[in-house]
Amino acid sequence: MENEIGNNFLRRIIRNDVESGEVTKVVTRFPPEPNGYLHIGHAKSIHVNFELAQEFSGVCHLRFDDTNPEKECQEYIDSIQEDVRWLGYEWHGEIRYASNYFEQLYEWACDLVDQGLAYVCDLSPEESREYRGTLTRPGVDSPYRNRSSSENRDLLERMRQGEFDEGSRVLRAKISMASPNINLRDPVLYRIRKHEHHQTGTSWVIYPSYDFAHGQEDAIEGITHSICTLEFEDHRPLYDWFLDHLPISNRPRQFEFGRLNTSYTITSKRKLGQLIEKNIVSGWDDPRMPTIAGMRRRGFTPNAIRKFCEMIGTTRSDGVVDVAMLEHAIRDDLNENAPRAMAVLRPIKLVLENLPETYCEEFQAPCHPNRPELGTRKISFSRELYIDEDDFREEANKKYKRLVIGKRVRLRNAYIVQANRVERDADGNISIVYADLIPDTLGSDPADGVKAKGVIHWVCAKTASRASVRLYDRLFNHPSPDKGDLNFLDFINEESIGILEEAMVEASLTQATPEQAFQFEREGYFVADRYDYSADNLVFNRVIGLRDTWQKIEEGV
Repeated sequence: MENEIGNNFLRRIIRNDVESGEVTKVVTRFPPEPNGYLHIGHAKSIHVNFELAQEFSGVCHLRFDDTNPEKECQEYIDSIQEDVRWLGYEWHGEIRYASNYFEQLYEWACDLVDQGLAYVCDLSPEESREYRGTLTRPGVDSPYRNRSSSENRDLLERMRQGEFDEGSRVLRAKISMASPNINLRDPVLYRIRKHEHHQTGTSWVIYPSYDFAHGQEDAIEGITHSICTLEFEDHRPLYDWFLDHLPISNRPRQFEFGRLNTSYTITSKRKLGQLIEKNIVSGWDDPRMPTIAGMRRRGFTPNAIRKFCEMIGTTRSDGVVDVAMLEHAIRDDLNENAPRAMAVLRPIKLVLENLPETYCEEFQAPCHPNRPELGTRKISFSRELYIDEDDFREEANKKYKRLVIGKRVRLRNAYIVQANRVERDADGNISIVYADLIPDTLGSDPADGVKAKGVIHWVCAKTASRASVRLYDRLFNHPSPDKGDLNFLDFINEESIGILEEAMVEASLTQATPEQAFQFEREGYFVADRYDYSADNLVFNRVIGLRDTWQKIEEGV
């Protein structure tokens, strides 16, 4: 039955293949290149490949397409494995690498040479681009295209032995320089790269291209459905050409779906790298980055990301998804699952003058209003409290529902208080608000019938702890920061991070664990930082606000 949350045309294809008997066991794969951290677009690909395999009782491989050694490293390999597992998936068998198949791929390249279907070309990269032609102008045959098979085989073997300089020669398929599909105009199969490889060391100095390696890797692994994004649609004829002309028994098929692009986001690894190089962000896992590691540190949950991927569906068209949908998914997930706590981000002191200085009371508050199984937490209450500076005004109109001189407000989960006067510091700023506690109002209205004007949060000054709170927001202030001729660096949101070092949080938060998320009541959703948080150093990152404030900005409100 079609999934009720989102449409996925690939489900129908695979279901038909299974029901017709064309495929007995579904085998998919997620094949990232280890040249950077994974981002939200990769999360969609992970979700598609692993979920489809699970749904049809198949398996999914994790394979690193490591054919470009100068841009790849073990750090990226480790981070990708961690991201896949964090999202809730486990690959079948051992991790696979394109480099596992280098010897077999080389043998198949020799086979093409022996058939007269591949040749060694001496054109420079600049000359090759000129000979290739354009979308409106056909390519021109390389002057080296008609070398004999024996000469090509000799040159290829010498390329492998390292006799030639980088860029001096490549191995190309002999297909058609007049093809309207540029990918078929004698594409490169091997190029010389004299760089140490993270898996094979210095054993190889020539490396296969992605196009040459990809389909053959799928065939070796018995992949039944090779699923990729739409930019590879024009590469599919080449994918099939190699399978048609090599002695390969398994026949994988390639299918393309629309890649995930979200507004206010860039996903180019090159551009994300520039953000790091220019110190705009702190690294690949900066909580403002669209990388899986960044979203994890920001406090996004695997469940929310998976739900988002299902919500938007899997179609045959590219498009831009409003990032508000992702934010809605995380807000919805945390609203349902995150325990509640109180934190005062910009504290001023509230002194209840009609209580003795030694007064102290404790009572229980629910950890979640709709999840009694999450239990309760102990809250201390004393003569001196902290409230947020935004929750007090000396004078205000009727629309202001917080604490005002001469007016009453309820302290969340506690008593009603009435503000009387203020004390200012040397700079003239309010430092202390003096108020009276209205007796017998714990959980009820006062006997005099005068109700509280609103509800504010607070923490007990005796037991609260100081915390550093990082207020993260969208990194870009333009919905399409790199569209067309736009320079994405011109649209950095200067308010994408704000750090509050003097926040005060309730005592229960000292028991939090790294990556544990909370709803700070009336403030938003926050997470204990993955790396910087400890019981002696409370650091919380804002995941998302309680409401979407960007919609008002976009509407000019």
